[in-house]
Amino acid sequence: MSSSVVLHVEDLVAGYVRGVDIVRGASLTVHDNEIVCILGPNGAGKSTLVKAIFGLVPCRSGTVTLHGRDITGMPSHRQVREGIGYVPQSDDVFAELTIEDNLRIGAFTTMKQFRQRADRIYSWFPVLADKRRLVAGGLSGGQRRLLGIGRALMTQPTLLLLDEPSAGLSPANVHEVFSRIDEIRRSGVAVAMVEQNAVEGLALADTGYVLDQGREEISGPGDALMTDPRVRALYLGLANT
Repeated sequence: MSSSVVLHVEDLVAGYVRGVDIVRGASLTVHDNEIVCILGPNGAGKSTLVKAIFGLVPCRSGTVTLHGRDITGMPSHRQVREGIGYVPQSDDVFAELTIEDNLRIGAFTTMKQFRQRADRIYSWFPVLADKRRLVAGGLSGGQRRLLGIGRALMTQPTLLLLDEPSAGLSPANVHEVFSRIDEIRRSGVAVAMVEQNAVEGLALADTGYVLDQGREEISGPGDALMTDPRVRALYLGLANT
């Protein structure tokens, strides 16, 4: 496997309940300095795929490798130590704790470097620096999403998994969050994100994967998928023009 490959998923089958597979043979690859967008209709298995990669959903078969090492089914806390950060769609911050304490929890594996890493997060997300002593429950939806991402970055992962980062956000907040995701990629962190906002997601992504019934049906460069008639008709709701 090429050294440029950060994450490789091959024929993964996974599900919450024994005998009921949600992910049914999905494959994808994430390279260095790349944003991969995983999209598809509701029930396609997008979030389940990311959770299975991160060890939150049992894998029945297939493989997940990180930098060439097999991590299939590895518990999520060990994956954090291996270099993966994960931000769920909801419950991504501790609302009763301050912003700084949320970041402190994110740095549980490397507390000796907390100040240096927190300052780096604040440089990326100045709005969090300005509110660092306030409780996270008082943040806007977009600010909470940035805090969730910032907390995941405190361990300095090589791969960031995001589950629908634009969910529930206003268009202005979506633009802000996606701009920060692009900055994170340019800093050297590969990103794989599940996204319902196909237009914004594909505009940002280097590579896109369209899932249907638990497996990838279409894949290719993000800009190419934007104009692919199958994607436009099925997932973007646009005419085949």
